[in-house]
Amino acid sequence: MTDLTDALRAVFGARLKENEPLAKYVNFRIGGPARWLVEAKTEREVAEALRLAKEAGVPTFILGGGSNTLPSDQGFAGLVVKIALRSFDINGTTVRADAGAMSAGLARATAEAGLAGLEWMISLPGTVGGAVRGNAGCFGGEVKDNLVSARILRSGRITEVSAADCAFGYRDSAFKRSDDVILSATFALAPGIPSVLKAKMEEQLAKRKASQPTNAGSAGCVFKNPPGQSAGRLVDEAELKGQTIGDAEISQAHGNFIVNKGRATADQVVQLVALAKTRVRDRFGIQLHEEIQYLGFGS
Repeated sequence: MTDLTDALRAVFGARLKENEPLAKYVNFRIGGPARWLVEAKTEREVAEALRLAKEAGVPTFILGGGSNTLPSDQGFAGLVVKIALRSFDINGTTVRADAGAMSAGLARATAEAGLAGLEWMISLPGTVGGAVRGNAGCFGGEVKDNLVSARILRSGRITEVSAADCAFGYRDSAFKRSDDVILSATFALAPGIPSVLKAKMEEQLAKRKASQPTNAGSAGCVFKNPPGQSAGRLVDEAELKGQTIGDAEISQAHGNFIVNKGRATADQVVQLVALAKTRVRDRFGIQLHEEIQYLGFGS
């Protein structure tokens, strides 16, 4: 669509990419081209990109750090808006962070400022926006524990919603069932001792390194943990650790990770996901549900 291309170029200039390989933007290092991709650095740019796409009848996808996204091999026949709002501010015990700020960077900055509550984020590979959307959590902490409010784009208008309005659940929020776009988040933290907080983070990073694959592309945990169960343990007990299809492998280090050993395709990853779900359901009567987000499948 020439009209949409021209309109996007007028706003983003050289930051408009056409037929851009999505593998460059996701941790899996897998994925075909997006018809259009823009990097939005301001709230206005996010809103304008989505407005232009809507007027043109073009589907859109909001991309953060790409840490839990699997694009299809065919790519995405629409507009990908990569959130590049990356600043954060610390004011007393209140922290406001843009959606594109890296979660690990925010964790380190708040710990250095003597603020406790987000140190568990040190092991998250993605952005604050993605963490809020999925109510990310590990090592006993979750986004919902400290979130005060989120600034969002809703139906073309910017508004603020409280944590109560986010309907947080286990790896879930209202944002997963709406077209709202998270622009920034505000957290309330507690005073802490920087050296203690830093030591805690280093301990968590060491545990992650010892138990999870870190030397190959992956999207983190593939499945949500069923109530009272560990998805990784279930996949392990289903004798699937190390199972490969092409260059996609169910990690030998952790059953809830699928890794790209070099030239894996999205189709190969999807086949492994289906295999794990089927084997676990057949052996244990438990239905696994994905944490990873699919992009471009069926588009």
